[in-house]
Amino acid sequence: MKKRRIILVLLLIFAGLAAPFVYIRISEFRENQAFLEKKRASFGKLAEDLHKEAADFEGEASVIVRDLDNGLEIAIKQDERLPSASLAKVPIMSACFYAAREQRVDLLEKLRLRAGDIVYGSGLLKHESPGKELTVEELLELMISESDNTATNMLIDRIGFAYLNGTFKTLGLEDTNVDRHMMDFRSRKKGIENFTSAKDIAKLLQEIYKQNLVDKEYSCKALELLKRQKSNDRIPAKLPEDVVIAHKTGLERTVCHDAGVVFTEKGDFVICVLTKHNGNGSGKAKEFISNVALLTYNCYQSF
Repeated sequence: MKKRRIILVLLLIFAGLAAPFVYIRISEFRENQAFLEKKRASFGKLAEDLHKEAADFEGEASVIVRDLDNGLEIAIKQDERLPSASLAKVPIMSACFYAAREQRVDLLEKLRLRAGDIVYGSGLLKHESPGKELTVEELLELMISESDNTATNMLIDRIGFAYLNGTFKTLGLEDTNVDRHMMDFRSRKKGIENFTSAKDIAKLLQEIYKQNLVDKEYSCKALELLKRQKSNDRIPAKLPEDVVIAHKTGLERTVCHDAGVVFTEKGDFVICVLTKHNGNGSGKAKEFISNVALLTYNCYQSF
């Protein structure tokens, strides 16, 4: 009996000590629930605004906005398969890191620039003379930060089309392929095109953000490269200059894209906007993308 009394006293003491902590946990839970409900309501309003923007856009628009904390998502035609243009460089980068992990390629391995590698469009290597040597890591930097087409083609040739497309499937990308080089218009005329979707790119960006692309090391490398993107006339265009954005653009013929991760004090989010406009130039497409980004950023500031 005495032993039972001691146990009872100890339980009462423990309950008394634990009560404040239980109260704090309940209070935190209620605050978190209230914040989540507020975020859901804000996302509902944002969804209305984004659908209106997409409906008014003169062309096709595929949009995903995904909260990286709780998975709240707005999706507009996310499965639409569109020509990827330079947005293909994100899955190519990812496959290169996958190949490095499998020791199929060394990031410090040097590749020699050949005359046949040099193509025009975006990038710096088109101004270099054949014979220049660059490491795989340097080519990845140029491919993402400068959107260098020559660097991209050198990496495609080093990794191979079969490995790239096989790795895309391994990464769970259902709508993405790379079947021609950058600026290869002859292949395009034959109907050979590179495609992707907002759904695939959003998945890839989330894997990079969550450090699940290959492993933590390669995910961090990928994110840092995306933060060095120098084409900032779409997602970042209307956002404050101090907002950190890891993204990649795509621009070619009648397509104009931008996709990335936006980091804010109120939470981080993935934003992917792929467009195919009606031959009226990329200006309206860029404006549309920057409006989607601004509406989303303002939504986060309202939490």
